[in-house]
Amino acid sequence: MSEVVSKSKNIALVIDDEPQIRRLLRVTLEANGYEVFDAVNGNDGIVQAAQCRPDVILLDLGLPDLDGVEVWKRIREWSRVPVIILSVRDREHDKIAALDAGADDFVTKPFASGELLARLRTTLRRSQPQSAEAIFRAGKIEIDLATRIVRKNSIEVKLTPTEYSLLRLLVVHAGKVLTHRQLLTEVWGPNAVEQTHYLRVHIAHLREKLEDNAAQPKFILTEPGVGYRAIELNEQ
Repeated sequence: MSEVVSKSKNIALVIDDEPQIRRLLRVTLEANGYEVFDAVNGNDGIVQAAQCRPDVILLDLGLPDLDGVEVWKRIREWSRVPVIILSVRDREHDKIAALDAGADDFVTKPFASGELLARLRTTLRRSQPQSAEAIFRAGKIEIDLATRIVRKNSIEVKLTPTEYSLLRLLVVHAGKVLTHRQLLTEVWGPNAVEQTHYLRVHIAHLREKLEDNAAQPKFILTEPGVGYRAIELNEQ
């Protein structure tokens, strides 16, 4: 009979074939209160996911036996555990495919420990059942989703219907990367998935209206080559 794992701490499962990455993640996560399990390949990771019942999985895409997305899809057949993809920068197409398929987030290798921990906190918060929240606040910005009113410094900001639709989608999924394809499909429809200039123009307009400095945004962040995400209040 397998041992029942204590749930007094958040449990993180690392699935990565690089010993240095596993060692770094173990040291970083354990120092921040996580219980850590690891696996060196995809098949081992699937088994570990069933045995240790993790709260979050950190999954490398480039595993020696199975593609990381395939590992995640197999785990998804029986578990809703959130998955953060680990990826090198030059494999943006893989990250986009994973996010489009429903992965919760990605962290690019090499990564800063602080960013990784912030992404973990955000992912774990989103995975917890919560009551519906009608008002989203981040710094000086307030979005009332019930009345569709947006304010900055308590002053109403006028948005076009398309700008509001885009903003609402970002804040409902605050902290999560939304790909260009996801945003274009939701706001403009499936026939617009190649029209990335729509996004650039409207994101630029939103930043001009909401950011203190549109050239250095702190609210709507760009994930280069992938998409955009709105920050959560706790990230500021």
